[in-house]
Amino acid sequence: VCKRMDLVCQRMLNQGFLKVERYHNLCQKQVKAQLPRRESERRNHSLARHADILAAVETRLSLLNMTFMKYVDSNLCCFIPGKVIDEIYRVLRYVNSTRAPQRAHEVLQELRDISSMAMEYFDEKIVPILKRKLPGSDVSGRLIGAAPVPGPSAALTTMQLFSKQNPSRQEVTKLQQQVKTNGAGVTMLRREISELRTKVQEQQKQLQDQDQKLLEQTQIIGEQNARLAELERKLREVMESAVGNSSGSGSNEESPRKRRKAAESVDCPRKSKRLRNRK
Repeated sequence: VCKRMDLVCQRMLNQGFLKVERYHNLCQKQVKAQLPRRESERRNHSLARHADILAAVETRLSLLNMTFMKYVDSNLCCFIPGKVIDEIYRVLRYVNSTRAPQRAHEVLQELRDISSMAMEYFDEKIVPILKRKLPGSDVSGRLIGAAPVPGPSAALTTMQLFSKQNPSRQEVTKLQQQVKTNGAGVTMLRREISELRTKVQEQQKQLQDQDQKLLEQTQIIGEQNARLAELERKLREVMESAVGNSSGSGSNEESPRKRRKAAESVDCPRKSKRLRNRK
């Protein structure tokens, strides 16, 4: 690869990461300016999902910054995963152009996958190579009082400094190595803490969504219960009206029978008188 072309591409990648950070800050300021101050009112606001997506992108940017920018600032490498920059731009443009975006885990699925793959590959494959360059440059810079400059000159200066086997200097080097190992452990812990925070935020979001669904389902169940009660009341009224009609029809059928019997009872004494007169 042409060295000049390599430097130009590295500079573009580094500037791209810084520009996407600035663009994210601008989008987040615009959304926060429109949101209400109370947390309870923000949940029901139309820009609540916008704010959640931007907060998740912020955590991703902080993780990427902690992983890459230490070595970028030391001029050991550039911000390698350019596809992550493109995906962050896609998410931010989607948030700006959509009034009702999808949920955060659906929008950020691709960004989480490729960014975590990039960070894992960088830590496993590239960081061990870069750490070989870091110790000599750091020690030479601290002991001489100048800025660390990676390269063969730094290795030569360290060899010259430690050519004399002085026990105090050996102890200093051991302490510096311990400090470096402790610093690496602290960075790993910070990264794990930030990842745990993102997981906790995602779980809280899921719990809030589930609570919202439960409220909606309880409202639907209440409406269905009210409709069932109304249908039962109507059924009772229909049954009562049907029973009343059947009793009325039965009484009407019995009345002509009674009339016939009364007429027969009246005619009986008349017939007996006629028979007596004939005799």
